[in-house]
Amino acid sequence: MKRKNDASKNHLNTKDITTINPNFLHFLQIHDSAFPIGAYTHSFGMETYIQSGKIKDKGTLIEYCKTYLFTNLICGDGIFVKEAYSLAFQEKIDELIQLEQLAHAMKIASESKTASMKMGKQFIETVSRLSNADSISAWKKKIKEKTAYGHYAVVYGIYAAHRQFHIDDVLSAFLYTAMSSLIHNAVRAIPLGQTTGVQAIYTLLEPITKAVSLLQEKTIEDLSNSSVGIELASMEHERLHTRLFIS
Repeated sequence: MKRKNDASKNHLNTKDITTINPNFLHFLQIHDSAFPIGAYTHSFGMETYIQSGKIKDKGTLIEYCKTYLFTNLICGDGIFVKEAYSLAFQEKIDELIQLEQLAHAMKIASESKTASMKMGKQFIETVSRLSNADSISAWKKKIKEKTAYGHYAVVYGIYAAHRQFHIDDVLSAFLYTAMSSLIHNAVRAIPLGQTTGVQAIYTLLEPITKAVSLLQEKTIEDLSNSSVGIELASMEHERLHTRLFIS
């Protein structure tokens, strides 16, 4: 007997188009690997570890990413994103500039500083063409006039606040994208297969979730830089015989 077609029970039935949130789609857009911020040109010291043989396969890559996640991101840039988001909502411009100065001072290696500023400037240059908001235009002007550095974590936090993305989503996406970029770059540099890269990212989903939970409890008082090895690797990067990445 032929089943009666009941659209109400069809799980593939599409929602009313008016319930789709374009802002959520834009949130996905700015985290797409094709979004032009230059992440694919930076390894933040990882290339030094690859060339020294300390990162050579999926296992050693995952361990490096966990170290970068827990000793660098959630103690540094993750906090800067969170603080910039909060200050931008409150329109505390002077405090945002101070936050950028702190972000600049926290990055010891010149390559890390430069990479962060390049990505931030490229990010705001791109999103400014998608939004005519005064807050974004004003910050872009400050960067151009050199009254602000344009560090990516701060610029990203400002834009996330402007678009009113939820802070939990913002922190999750920021950490996920940072890890994903490292993995994709390692796939090219070691090299590894694309499937191995996908497996590595999947393995990191639980650590990223844990890191987001820890980051939610952190404040500006928790800033620290305990990833000395990564900073040294960034400093040594410019002296490598061959380089695939800028940092």
